[in-house]
Amino acid sequence: MNKNRVTPTCIQSLQDHEVFVFGSNLKGMHYGGAALTAYHLYGAILGKGVGLQGHSYAIPTMQGGVDTIRPYVNDFIAFSVQHPQLHFLVTRIGCGIAGFTSKEIAPLFIGAKEVENISLPEDFWKVIGEP
Repeated sequence: MNKNRVTPTCIQSLQDHEVFVFGSNLKGMHYGGAALTAYHLYGAILGKGVGLQGHSYAIPTMQGGVDTIRPYVNDFIAFSVQHPQLHFLVTRIGCGIAGFTSKEIAPLFIGAKEVENISLPEDFWKVIGEP
């Protein structure tokens, strides 16, 4: 497996071209989990629940079932293709406070397999297969 395509388990700092991708809620209330980390460390904006914010990118995961997350993941993948100068470190979105499993969320990222500037958690790769 290409280690550059695996998101580190614990992200404590970012390089200038890296973006911390986290699960959020649509209201942008970044009060827990990776969203709180994004707010404190990587420029997430309270009240903004979707998209690029500083060195972070929010994907809503709290609004319903897995199918409600899919369009936001698709938008994220398209955004990453349009910004090849950035490297996106996807956290285990939806697998914390939102209560989903890697087996439920990882398939949403199947389109990321061919996108070189997206790294995914190791357990997501185990579900969708190596790039």
